[in-house]
Formats: sequence, C-alpha cells, structure tokens
Amino acid sequence: MKQKKIPSRKCILTNKMFPKKDLLRIVKNKEGEIFVDATGKKAGRGAYVIADLNIIEEAREKKKLEKYFSVDSEKMDEIYSEIIRLIYRKLIPTK
Repeated sequence: MKQKKIPSRKCILTNKMFPKKDLLRIVKNKEGEIFVDATGKKAGRGAYVIADLNIIEEAREKKKLEKYFSVDSEKMDEIYSEIIRLIYRKLIPTK
C-alpha cells in the first residue's frame, strides 16, 4: 500500500521544514491587513511559523515578524498574542 505524503512547509523563523499541521499560518492580504489564519485557507500571502513558545518569544524579542512583513511593533503585538493563544489552545488535550 502506498504511503500518503505529509505536506511540509518552511518556518520563516527557524528556516527549517516542518509538517504543515505543526505550523501556524500568518497572512497578509491585499489591503495590508495581517492576521493569524487558524484554518490555513484564507486568501492572501501566507507565511508559516512553528508552534513553539520559545521560538515565538525569541522572535518577538528580535522583531523577526516585523522585519518579514515590514510593519511596526505596535501592529505585530496582537499577532504575537494571537499566536501564543493558539499554541496554548493546541496544548489543551482533547477527548
């Protein structure tokens, strides 16, 4: 039986390939709005980040997402908060 291919994407923070389900997608649409796409299907230019609190906190300190999307820190603070919230939501066990 043929094994199913697991889609992988590159994390913009670590520059490493990970399975798509382990990543969170950040989208910048045509209007310039930036938001976290939990479904992974919204329209716009997407970038993937690993769902790891240590890496996200390090990126926040070094302002990596601000540089990648060319925006100010004030706009990205709520994006970082949303990413952290989604990571904690993933950690909650489901039945």
